[in-house]
Amino acid sequence: MGYTNLELAGYKEGKIGNVDMMEFKKMVDDAGLKITSSHVNPPVREYTKDNRSQIAEYWKKTADDHAKLGVKYLIQPGQPSTRSTEETLFVCEIFNEAGKIVKAAGIPFGYHNHEMEFAKVNPGGTESKLGRRVKGDCIYELFLKNTDPSLVFFEMDVYWAVMGQQDPVEWLKKYPNRIKVLHIKDRAILGESGMMNFENIFRQAYANGIKDYFVELEGMPDGRSQFEGVKGCVDYLLKAPFVK
Repeated sequence: MGYTNLELAGYKEGKIGNVDMMEFKKMVDDAGLKITSSHVNPPVREYTKDNRSQIAEYWKKTADDHAKLGVKYLIQPGQPSTRSTEETLFVCEIFNEAGKIVKAAGIPFGYHNHEMEFAKVNPGGTESKLGRRVKGDCIYELFLKNTDPSLVFFEMDVYWAVMGQQDPVEWLKKYPNRIKVLHIKDRAILGESGMMNFENIFRQAYANGIKDYFVELEGMPDGRSQFEGVKGCVDYLLKAPFVK
């Protein structure tokens, strides 16, 4: 189809899906592909002082396993519980700890957004709320401002940013040294929805020096298969004059 690099999902206890990681790597190598990145999540969503050590142990094991794969990035795509400014700042502490652990294994640690990272929280709050008229601290901004740039980078999912009522280009301009990788994504096949200005996104990404991006296709709403979908996505990118 034209793909060369993969970003994995489905890691658990030394396996990808139900396949041993090194066996999976051999399958990828035999197909002429390369595993560049992996999406992984700690087993808990609510971060507390009591489970802090459990989260750290998870990252040690996960980083060691992925070091064997030789991945370039290890990325968390699941948003922890962030119902208040204080809870969000505590999550930032845990991200920094994860970054230290993963960095010690020779891999950078990153975070991937969905739409609710663009919700807002308040000191002493009990829930996050998404909406342009909502007052408070933007969770994504708190993540960016309160994590160590030497320990935590960001993979921006441009589609979910738009679903969070944001312009991904603005974020790329504001944080050119923090957003290192992109998910190039649409509602389904790239370019078909009319919601995504991929030309502007790619131009800004290249201006920032971003070299790596991944196509993600979560589903096909019209009955076409995933394989038809991912082929449609790569065909779009190969034909796009703004994609290098």
